[in-house]
Amino acid sequence: MGDVARVEVVGLRVELPSNQPVLVLREVEGRRRVLTIYIGGPEASAIHTALEGTQPPRPLTHDLSVMLIEALAAKLDRVIVTEIRNETYFAEIVLRTTVGEVGVSGRPSDAVALAVRAGAGIFASSDLLDEVGREISEEAAQDEEAEEAVVDEFRDFLESISPEDFSDPTS
Repeated sequence: MGDVARVEVVGLRVELPSNQPVLVLREVEGRRRVLTIYIGGPEASAIHTALEGTQPPRPLTHDLSVMLIEALAAKLDRVIVTEIRNETYFAEIVLRTTVGEVGVSGRPSDAVALAVRAGAGIFASSDLLDEVGREISEEAAQDEEAEEAVVDEFRDFLESISPEDFSDPTS
């Protein structure tokens, strides 16, 4: 594996009109290129839950996976989004074990969901960033984050209302 760059999760968004969740990663330093990766709904929910710090009453799949790694005296050290082949992204989940580092191939969505829960670093290969990373101005990034905040606020509002909220108070 060649050079890598640390990336951060800058958000999850929904691509319209397909309602396809998109994971957005951005280079922490340097050119601050952005990777957008289409992911599944359950994985988007798992990442969102971890980013929000929500603790479910019972461990969900990614929580359980981190617990299993720790129970085996290993540590999730980092995840690396390594490449794209035929429009499919690949990631490497790097575990630190008593016998050294062990890499496990996985989907970037699952790798990020695990990394966020375990406090592990998230990276992307420099070759991948060179190939598909997009440079976005800081102003455009701030506009996009502000737009996402409005969408999140509206989504929270929709989750909090009930049909009774629309009943006629005069009847």
